[in-house]
Amino acid sequence: MVEGHAQTWTTRRGSNPRFETEQIIDIPATPTADLRNGNNGYWFFLCFRLPIPSPTLTTALIIASWYFSNIGVLLLNKYLLTIYGYRYPIFLTMLHMLSCAFYSFIFIHWLEFVPYQPIVSRKQIFKIAALSLIFCFSVVCGNTSLRYIPVSFNQAIGATTPFFTAIFSFLIICKKESAQVYLALIPVVLGIVLASNSEPLFHLFGFLVCLGSTAGRALKSVVQGILLTSEAERLHSMNLLMYMAPMAALILLPFTLYIEGNVAWITMEKARVDSFMVFLLVGNATVAYLVNLTNFLVTKHTSALTLQVLGNAKAAVAAVVSVLIFRNPVTAMGITGFGVTIMGVVLYSEAKKRSRATNNTH
Repeated sequence: MVEGHAQTWTTRRGSNPRFETEQIIDIPATPTADLRNGNNGYWFFLCFRLPIPSPTLTTALIIASWYFSNIGVLLLNKYLLTIYGYRYPIFLTMLHMLSCAFYSFIFIHWLEFVPYQPIVSRKQIFKIAALSLIFCFSVVCGNTSLRYIPVSFNQAIGATTPFFTAIFSFLIICKKESAQVYLALIPVVLGIVLASNSEPLFHLFGFLVCLGSTAGRALKSVVQGILLTSEAERLHSMNLLMYMAPMAALILLPFTLYIEGNVAWITMEKARVDSFMVFLLVGNATVAYLVNLTNFLVTKHTSALTLQVLGNAKAAVAAVVSVLIFRNPVTAMGITGFGVTIMGVVLYSEAKKRSRATNNTH
C-alpha cells in the first residue's frame, strides 16, 4: 500500500504533470477524456449518467471510502493470516502489488483517471526500484506483524511514524525541526512504551517487525523526496504506484519462493477445496489498491492537513473496530498509552504547522 505525500498537479498538453509535496457504456455517448480528467471524483457518475452529488456529499463519500478501505484491508489481512490460517504474508503482499499494478494500469491508461507520465531515464528507473525495495520491506513487515499482534496494537505502533520521519530527516538530509516539534515526539514514544508494557498479547517479534514497517514508511517518504526531486523525474502518486507495484512484486517473488515454498501451488489446491479463499484473496488485493486510490482522492478533495487528522482518527477507529470483531483483550493502561501516542501525533502536527508558518514569514 503507497503511503505518499499530499500532491496537487496541473497538466498542460505536451508536458509532464507537476506535483507538490496525489464499465464505460456506449449508450448514448461516453464522456470525453478531458471531462473525466477534470472531474476525478465524478467520473463514475458521468460514465453512467447518474445525478452528480453535491461537493459536500462527494467529499463525505470519499472520506467514508477511505476509512472503509484502510480499516478493511487491515481486518482482512488479520483474518487471513491468523483466523483463516493463510500464513503466507510475503505472497499476500505480492498479490497486493500485482493488484496495484493491474488496477493502476486500468485507471490511468483505460479510464484516464490521471494523466499518464512515462519514465524519462534509466536513472529514474533505478530510483523507483530503490523506493520499491523500501516499500516492499514496509508492507511485508506490516503484514507479518498481524500474524503475531492484534490490529489495535499494530495501529498504536503505526502512529509513531512522525517520530521515525523526524529521525530519518535529520540523519539523511540533516533537516532540523524546532524544539516544539521534537518535544511533541516525547508523548508519541511514551504512549507506545505504556501500551507495550500493558499489552496482553505482546509478542516481541511481532512488535519488532511492526516497528520495522513503521520505520520503512517514514524512510520511504524521506527517500522519495530526495530521489524524485528534478522537475522531469517528479511523478504523480498514481503513476508512481503503477511503476513501483510491479517492481515490488518482482522483488518479492524470490523471497516468497525461498521462505514460503511452493505457495502458489498450495494456494491453488486450497482454493479448489474452499472457493471462499478466492473471494478473500481477490477482495483483499482489491481493497489494498483502494487504499491508495482513496488516499489520493481525499487529498485532492480536502487537504494534506485534513488527511493527517483523518489518519490519526483512523488509527483509533481501526483499533476499536478490531477489538469489537476479534475480541482481543485490552487494558486500561494500553488504552491510555494509545491515547497518549495519538495526542502526541496531534501535537506534532500542530507544531509542524506553526513551524512552517514561522519559516514562511521570514
